Amino acid sequence: MNEATSNQQINELESLTEQEALELAEVLKQKLLDQETPSSDQTSIKQMVAGLGDQRGSLRLTFAQSLGNVGEAAIPYLCDAMKNNPNVVIRRASAKTLNLIGSKKALPNLIEAFKTDPDPVVQGSSAGAMATIGVPAIEDLLKILTEPDCTAFQVGLINLALSFIGSKAPDALNNATQSENIEIRIAAITVLAEQIQSGRYQAASKTLLKALSDQSSEVRAEAATMVGKTLEPEDASHKLCELLSDESVQVRKNASLALMKMEAEEAIGPLKNAEAIEKDDQVKSVMNVAIKVLVQD
Repeated sequence: MNEATSNQQINELESLTEQEALELAEVLKQKLLDQETPSSDQTSIKQMVAGLGDQRGSLRLTFAQSLGNVGEAAIPYLCDAMKNNPNVVIRRASAKTLNLIGSKKALPNLIEAFKTDPDPVVQGSSAGAMATIGVPAIEDLLKILTEPDCTAFQVGLINLALSFIGSKAPDALNNATQSENIEIRIAAITVLAEQIQSGRYQAASKTLLKALSDQSSEVRAEAATMVGKTLEPEDASHKLCELLSDESVQVRKNASLALMKMEAEEAIGPLKNAEAIEKDDQVKSVMNVAIKVLVQD
C-alpha cells in the first residue's frame, strides 16, 4: 500500500448509524470494564473516531476512552479528524482524546489546530493536550505567543498550559526567562510567579527578582507586579524601592503598587522621597495612595 492510498483511507472516516454506534459502544464498554485493549486495525479505529461525533455524550466518552487505550496507533486518525473533519463535535472530541493519549507525536497537528481552528473548544482542547505532553511543547507554545496573530484568548490558553507544565517540571521555564523575546520572558516570569504563589517552586524567587533588572521596561513592570503578589517584603522591598526611580513610568507605578500590596512598611521613606521628585501626576498619585495605605497599616 503506497502512502497516497494510506492517507486517502485515513481521510475516509467511517460513518455510523445511531444503532451501529450504540452497539459498538456496548462492545467497547465491556472491553473497558474487562481492561482489554480494543482492536487497533484501521477499520476499527476509523469507526471509533466516527463515534466521536455521536450526539450522546456517554457514547462519545466510551469511544474516546477506547481510543485512548488504543494509544499511539490512533494518533494519525485523530489528528486528521481534528484538523479536517467538518463536524465540530468530532474535531473537539478528537483533540480531547489526544489529550488522553498525551504523545508528542501529535504535537505538530495540535499546534496547527490550535492556531487555525476557529472553534474555541478545539483551541482549548488542543492547548490542554499540549499541556499534557509537557516539556516538549514549551518551545512551540512560547513561539506562538510571539506571533502577531496570536489572540488574547490564545494567550490565556497558552499561559494556562505553561502553568500546568511548570507545575510538573518546575525547571522547565528557566531558559525561557533568558529568551531574547520580551513576550516570552514575560510569559515565563508570570508562570514562575504562579508556582511561587502556590508553593510549588520557591527556588524561582531568585529568577523573579532578577527580572526586576531586565533590560526591557515591559519585563521590569510585569516582574514588579508579580513580585508584589508573591514575595515577602524582606525578600523584595529593597529591589522594588530601587525601581521607584526607574526611567519607565509604568515600572515606577507598578513598583509603588507592589510595595503597597506586600505591605512593605519599610518602603514608606523611599516612597515619600520618590513622590517628592516624581514628575508624572499619575505615578505621583499612586505613590501617595501607597504611602497612605502603608502608614495606616
